[in-house]
Amino acid sequence: MKTAIVGSSGYIAGYLLKRFENVLKIDQTPEADAHLNLAEAEKFDYSVLDGVDYVIFTAAISGPDMCANEFEKCWNINVTGTEHFIKNAIAHGCKVLFFSSDAVFGDIPGEIYTELSETKVQTPYGRMKKAVEDCFKNDPNFKAIRLSYVVSKNDRFVSYCFKCIETGEKADIFHPFYRNCITVSDVVNTVDWLINHWEAYEPQVLNVAGNELVSRVRIADELNRLYGNRLKYVITSPGEDFYKNRPKITQMKSLYLNKYGILKDESFTEKIKKELEEK
Repeated sequence: MKTAIVGSSGYIAGYLLKRFENVLKIDQTPEADAHLNLAEAEKFDYSVLDGVDYVIFTAAISGPDMCANEFEKCWNINVTGTEHFIKNAIAHGCKVLFFSSDAVFGDIPGEIYTELSETKVQTPYGRMKKAVEDCFKNDPNFKAIRLSYVVSKNDRFVSYCFKCIETGEKADIFHPFYRNCITVSDVVNTVDWLINHWEAYEPQVLNVAGNELVSRVRIADELNRLYGNRLKYVITSPGEDFYKNRPKITQMKSLYLNKYGILKDESFTEKIKKELEEK
């Protein structure tokens, strides 16, 4: 089996590369096996996909504020270029696993979103992910995983907390900000499972989310449980401008992660402890 990763220099892709063998790396860096600029996706040599069984599509401009402030540029990459690439990949016989987001859902108070929930998206970034999902709806060679916030040693917030521990600086933690956080190891395990059970998994989308609604304050407290209360922090309300492009709360769960036995049913405390202990 041969796999290609689009966006192979990215944060999550780095973990995927440690798991998968015989991977074609596609991005804009000198280390890539094939160079791709999604702003000019029509110039890519799609013949390199001949013989590739699965394409894991992780590439995107994911900053919510940038997607709002530079909407046309981001749409050209996140939607126009992405759809062009995926159409050509499928035409070359590839199955495409697309990295989507919980941002495809709206911000309905009290709503818990599942794979069957309507995607009443409100933010520019969410509109882009939804557009790609909708473009390939019902194509058996396309599946999408919707990620909640992905926690690891190297995610932006945890890295910031570790830096504060090292320097003795007091961390500034925005609150309220809640997601059904998932660990990067669980993301990799989910991708691995889907690639090996593509036909067995009947739905076209999969919500990759933890069982608990977790705030950044909770993550900080979990770090303090593991690292002897060395993280000092203050809680800040970031103001309404921060929430304009990202909801305060997105509560997403999966109907299928446990049903198909894809991930273990564990608490966030168990999952983050294992993640931070990973070598």
